[in-house]
Amino acid sequence: MERTEVKDCFRKHFGHEGGLYFSPGRINLIGEHTDYNGGFVFPGAVDKGITAAIAPNGLDRCRVIAADIDEGANYAEFGLDESDKPSQHWASYIFGVCRELCKLGVGVRCFDAVFSGDVPLGAGMSSSAALESVFAFALNGIFDGGVDKFGLAKVGQATEHNYCGVMCGIMDQFASVFGKKGCLMRLDCRSLEYEYFPFDPKGYRLILLNSCVKHTLGNEYNERRASCENVVAHIARRHNGVETLRDATHEMLDEVKNEVSDTDWRRAKYVLDEKERVLTVCDALVKGDYELVGRKMYETHWGLSRDYGVSCEELDFLVEKAAEYGVTGSRLMGGGFGGCTINLVREELCEAFVKDTGENFAARFGHELPVYSVSIGDGSVKLQQ
Repeated sequence: MERTEVKDCFRKHFGHEGGLYFSPGRINLIGEHTDYNGGFVFPGAVDKGITAAIAPNGLDRCRVIAADIDEGANYAEFGLDESDKPSQHWASYIFGVCRELCKLGVGVRCFDAVFSGDVPLGAGMSSSAALESVFAFALNGIFDGGVDKFGLAKVGQATEHNYCGVMCGIMDQFASVFGKKGCLMRLDCRSLEYEYFPFDPKGYRLILLNSCVKHTLGNEYNERRASCENVVAHIARRHNGVETLRDATHEMLDEVKNEVSDTDWRRAKYVLDEKERVLTVCDALVKGDYELVGRKMYETHWGLSRDYGVSCEELDFLVEKAAEYGVTGSRLMGGGFGGCTINLVREELCEAFVKDTGENFAARFGHELPVYSVSIGDGSVKLQQ
């Protein structure tokens, strides 16, 4: 749905005008499953996301339409008390944002809203963070909440924790709120210090290939977080000051290898390896060495697949095909268990790579391979009316 159509839909259903807001999805070049381990991530906002028309309604119920969902399941009403949580899963994100803003003292009142997005659901581009961010940003502005950008990102994260059952880090919401056109961001997830890095890979394109395997997190995600915390607990008994895997070294990890399961050890090893890869990629980008960036992307994928256990047959197939084709870098993107691969592709390879990979994928898995070309865009914004 186009942005003007979102406003038209709002007017048609609610009979008044709504302010128009946008928050993007994100890519993450490298640094996966490091955020909740106190490490570094390297995301950027993209030119796809969630657009919402929102306005107070003077009622005792919020009325929300999810324009992209089939009619009959696309409407929710809810109050703003803790006991009013809606039954629809998608509406829980919006309700959670309202509750978290209220906890911060923002005087949220009931509102009408229509939202629509062009960030693919379940593709690892953080459509949920875009949804949380657009409502947090809009409601904070509408009701003069005064919450700063980091506070808004934390509202989205707390919504995932407290209302959606995913104990995520802050990367997705941070990227959605803080995005800057033409720049990636290195975020230190422990100190929350961040730095913008120009991302202008002349001669390359960022291509996302959607496996169409449903991207779900929940228990699988929380289980991996628990593995990391278990390893940290064992290391901390030997080394003071180790609070997350960010504080640990490979030597410390080896000391507890016989005290933890092989699964937990391999997951922690991946995180330590990834911590180092992010810093290597930052240096490579400063030097314009995109070939090194690409090699590190491949390393990340196989670490996620073999050590962290969050890939799947379709994603591995896509990365293998990328390597065979001479693509500079490729890996699964997001929490895993499905979704997209992110591919750094030399322009002269792009058309043939996408065509041939799509044909091979369809022959192997029996369905088409959606393709998205993305550029790096700005974060949450109120759009011109």
